[in-house]
Amino acid sequence: MADESWLSRMPQLDRGDLLAIRKTLDEGYRDFSRNYGETIENFFDPLLSFLVWFEKLLLDSPWWIVLLCIAGLSYAASRSWKLCLGVIVSLLAVGYFGMWEDTMRTMSIITVCTLLAIAVGIPVGILMARSDRTQAFVTPVLDIMQTMPAFVYLIPVVMLLGIGKIPGVIAVVIYAIPPVIRLTNLGIRLVDSEVLEAATAYGASPGQRLFGVQLPLAMPTIMAGINQTIMMSLSMVVIASMIGVKGLGQPVLKSITNQYFTLGLMNGLAIVALAIIFDRVSQAYARRTQKHMGGSQNA
Repeated sequence: MADESWLSRMPQLDRGDLLAIRKTLDEGYRDFSRNYGETIENFFDPLLSFLVWFEKLLLDSPWWIVLLCIAGLSYAASRSWKLCLGVIVSLLAVGYFGMWEDTMRTMSIITVCTLLAIAVGIPVGILMARSDRTQAFVTPVLDIMQTMPAFVYLIPVVMLLGIGKIPGVIAVVIYAIPPVIRLTNLGIRLVDSEVLEAATAYGASPGQRLFGVQLPLAMPTIMAGINQTIMMSLSMVVIASMIGVKGLGQPVLKSITNQYFTLGLMNGLAIVALAIIFDRVSQAYARRTQKHMGGSQNA
């Protein structure tokens, strides 16, 4: 009874006030979309042009050239023939089962999203590492971004930009960028203070310490953040297909709505194959970078 009386005394908005607040916010966002939606679309036109060009490049090029390029990049990053062979076998299996075009579409959008996340996330992580005030401000934002359900990201993006590639890219980047920001900040903060003091003693400027000492030593941690960003981008592929992003996500969505078990399974396995390729290559590159830095320090 005491609990009930305490609850009854809590101040609460009545239903009418709550509906009025929601209506005001909805109308405000609609007005913002009508007034600035076209301007924002024009701002993203270069990104759309690059994405369309990159997708056409992967689709129009002979499959064996694309395969050799991906295998070459995998070997350059990992220096492992076994991993390179695994990449070739996985992509050949994807092509054999008729999923090559959707896989290339997915690879193009994941590549663009990852590059955007790196271009935005690493500078933000550097700012967080250099300023406690920035970290205190950005950390709650990252907490919200990581705990917000993925479907919620689609609502404001679609209302603002409609359906298409760019809304999908924005939704994927927002969902996937927190790991690279957090781990860039963490990696730089974990650099030994004695190393920084030695660099300062040799006359290094703040910029030289950042690019010559902190970022190289933090690179394994940063690569772990990039790896997690790639994985989260791939996990968002199916959800992004709901707003018109073509690729492996659309057949999976179709299989859910029409109960096509085999279609969903095969395309799901293709997404898994891409995830394993990105994961193994990025991890191999991070390990190789760490060994290189270890050798440099020992020398």
